[in-house]
Amino acid sequence: MKKLQRNKSLLLTAALLASGLIMALPAIGKRNNDQALTRRLTTFNAMVRELAENYVDTLPVDRTFDAAVGAMLAAIDPYTEYYSSEEKAGFKTMTTGQYGGIGSYILMREDSTVYIDGPYEGSPAARAGLRAGDRIVRIDTTDVRGAGDKRVGSMLKGQPGTSLQVTVERPYAGPDSVLTFSLTREKLELPSVPYYGVEQGDLGYIKLTSYMEKSPQEVRRALEEFKADPAVKGIVLDLRGNGGGLVESAVEIVGFFVPKGTEVLRMKGRDRSADRVYKTTRKPILPDMPLTVLIDGASASASEITAGALQDLDRALLIGTRSFGKGLVQSTRPLPYDGMLKVTTAKYYIPSGRLIQALDYSRRNPDGSVAATPDSLCNSFSTRAGRMVKDGGGLQPDVEVKWDRISPLTMSLIRDRWIYDYGTRYAATHDSMPSPRDFVVTDEIYDDFKSTIDPARLKYDKTSEQILAKLREAAELEGYMNDSTTAALDALAPLLTHDLDRDLDTFRKQISHYLAIELAGRYHSTKGEVMRDIIDDPAMEKAAALLRDPAEMKRLLSAPSNTGK
Repeated sequence: MKKLQRNKSLLLTAALLASGLIMALPAIGKRNNDQALTRRLTTFNAMVRELAENYVDTLPVDRTFDAAVGAMLAAIDPYTEYYSSEEKAGFKTMTTGQYGGIGSYILMREDSTVYIDGPYEGSPAARAGLRAGDRIVRIDTTDVRGAGDKRVGSMLKGQPGTSLQVTVERPYAGPDSVLTFSLTREKLELPSVPYYGVEQGDLGYIKLTSYMEKSPQEVRRALEEFKADPAVKGIVLDLRGNGGGLVESAVEIVGFFVPKGTEVLRMKGRDRSADRVYKTTRKPILPDMPLTVLIDGASASASEITAGALQDLDRALLIGTRSFGKGLVQSTRPLPYDGMLKVTTAKYYIPSGRLIQALDYSRRNPDGSVAATPDSLCNSFSTRAGRMVKDGGGLQPDVEVKWDRISPLTMSLIRDRWIYDYGTRYAATHDSMPSPRDFVVTDEIYDDFKSTIDPARLKYDKTSEQILAKLREAAELEGYMNDSTTAALDALAPLLTHDLDRDLDTFRKQISHYLAIELAGRYHSTKGEVMRDIIDDPAMEKAAALLRDPAEMKRLLSAPSNTGK
């Protein structure tokens, strides 16, 4: 009895979970003939009845149900998710990019107050004059200070054609800091290609951030323009940070570069009726133009389908760092009361036959964690030309380009919004900014930024000082702390003591890079951020060098010679 009392919260959670899924029992039991599952669900269902009738307080059904669903799905994989009827609209926005609203990102700060984070170019918010950094205090007649981003976001969204008023506090605007804007919601489409253009005179560059229904149309538009421009000699498809999306969109984008009828991937699931083969269905736009694809550790899912297929078909060189490694496919299933389950139903295999999934969620460590597949256990496959590639652990780039590690100071300036807040201040006092390609963080701008930092409020990991303190503790604990040790550590301490002004100068180049991106976004939207970000980008520079060297491209895309072996 005591054990039951100690664990009644856990049992209640499990019971409510079973209650939510018990309606699916007949179909599940009939399909799988799983008597163990039937017994478990029957037990949970009985437990729900007992708790509902005998628990001392009213059961917090919504909270415990959400916790139960989250706990169960977390034990499966991170991609199988439950969506309530209210959350389905957000899922639709992710896949279609369409919603009704004012057209602006929002940002919640520590006090749950919400800020405008950046209106989309040409949106109602941008046309009305809302700016990044504006603190939202009222929507119509409702005070929303401290309301949180979910509530504010739902209030800003709505049926296209409906009107609303948004009242904000604008920092650095003097006595007129409280401003009210009248807006009309519109049907909006989030772009998955925030920027494309000709870079360095002869490179067609495309930044693709997600795979939505209209993503192929956006990429097609860019490629058609590049095809019509005789100056363009090569293509850079930037998939860094692209977490994926729709499989069909990934397959269609591959088809822009390879012959019609080319196999891109195979899906294999537990239910063999769900197995599918995806092939390109249209004549390519640029079947022969040299192509590079930029990837990193945040390139996942559909972006790995595109990059992996182009690598396996020897159509493109992958440049950057190893991709995330998501080889699982999700499908949606309807649930009672207008709910929805997004469930992993299959694994996908790219043209060489390899599965790039990095983690096997069916095999967990005793503590519940999942370990990555070590390189020694990965299998080798061949591209169409005979180049060796491996499964497991994501896509290994053909040409690895590593980025400098972000210093703890730089990370803190980004994480704690010091750079963001300076962008708000700068935009309030400067009416315009040069093109992102021409903008430079001058000594004057950088010194002004440094003046806004309060050393008493800035928190960043001072690793050297922390290690020195732990070394003193260890020496004391293990009996090594004598006069000589103390003197040596005391002599070392001044050399490792952090000086904020010095550190800001030491990491000026890195900090200035993110400052420039922030300021470019204030004046030129997301397009400006991307344009500024690829300046002095080592992966972009490597892509440019390779695209201008056909012989090296050919060598890297060819199987190594066996001569002399």
